[in-house]
Amino acid sequence: MKALAYDRVHRAYARDTEVLSGVSFAMEPGEVVGLLGKNGAGKTTLIRIAMGMIEVQAGQVRVLGMDPRIEPVQVKRRVGYVSEDQILPPFLTVRQVLDIHRTAFPAWDESMARDLVGRFELPPAARIRSLSKGQARRVALLCAVAHRPELLLLDEPASGLDPAARREFLETSIRLLNETGAAILFSSHYMTDVERLADRIVMIHGGQVLIDSGLDELHEGFALALIPRQLVPAREPLASLDGCLGVRERPDAWHAVLRLTPDEARAAVRARLGVEVVCRPIPLEDMFVELAGGQQ
Repeated sequence: MKALAYDRVHRAYARDTEVLSGVSFAMEPGEVVGLLGKNGAGKTTLIRIAMGMIEVQAGQVRVLGMDPRIEPVQVKRRVGYVSEDQILPPFLTVRQVLDIHRTAFPAWDESMARDLVGRFELPPAARIRSLSKGQARRVALLCAVAHRPELLLLDEPASGLDPAARREFLETSIRLLNETGAAILFSSHYMTDVERLADRIVMIHGGQVLIDSGLDELHEGFALALIPRQLVPAREPLASLDGCLGVRERPDAWHAVLRLTPDEARAAVRARLGVEVVCRPIPLEDMFVELAGGQQ
């Protein structure tokens, strides 16, 4: 059984303007997947669909084999969720928030909860409104992981935190649950976090999955070709190259991202266009910038 599976999912918020246009990918138990895409690409929509907060307009989603719109309670009991804009009741104390979650989740692990209260240095008697942003995020994370979910969904949960707090937040959640075989899907704009923590990358662009690849393949099997514009004046010949994911226009050159090794990319450009160009490995952050800023 897949931990999470999207099958040709479509979702639009305005007529003729689809955010998701047939997204398909699946996660196995124990996988840690980084979900990438520029603002508005549909990352939050995908995660909210998995939580049953948004309904698909075509296609289907299965969470631990269940439809989150038909079995919302069962899904939420087995899934942990933290979002960038998640707001806990400001008038409750940390202790009261934990009491509510302890009651709601039969699998609540009290030993883990106590350990995290101490590790995160959370004051049990403090009201949520008196906590710093980082402390409030830690409370939300504690509530999401202390019932030992089989799937953890993190939607930019550490955005706005300083680097040390962000690293602690993500590494704690992923270490705690990955040890027990939980699957984790997290979206982030911090490429260093993604490269350090994810086993696999799924990049959404233009409403579809543009890249679905393991980190090793990303490091070894993709290239950036730098093509001077005086050699190739137009975009179209580059965009039609086999394995081309996107072409970005720069002042003096085209930047083409190819699903090929640098040597393969150089040979492909030579064979198709008859020119010799520089092709080099592309780090994840550079790939994101090139594809998010380029055109298909």
